[in-house]
Amino acid sequence: MTLHSPPPVTPIERFPEQVAFHRTELAVILSIYGRMVAAGEWRDYGISSLREVAVFSIFRRTAEIPLYRIEKRPKLRGKQGMYAVIGTGGQVLKRGHELKPVLRVLERKLIRAVKD
Repeated sequence: MTLHSPPPVTPIERFPEQVAFHRTELAVILSIYGRMVAAGEWRDYGISSLREVAVFSIFRRTAEIPLYRIEKRPKLRGKQGMYAVIGTGGQVLKRGHELKPVLRVLERKLIRAVKD
């Protein structure tokens, strides 16, 4: 029996062992988060950095399930876009290649919260 080793992986092809949000991405996310906290809509958040996805979870109260999840999946970069906003029921509210346009779905909720 002959054993074949897999071809060597170049550093460019290798995915990180843990996906995380970059500082500039967090600045954009925390900007809208801060405005929603000031409007009294959100109260807590959590960040998870996993092997294939980084998740920013937004909570109305600490002990609840997240209202929204902002996900970053680098493997979807060439397909649907690596950023997504997911609602409470698991429905994808918006997906795209750039973070700011994807987060606009949450800004609409901010306009409605301030207007009321």
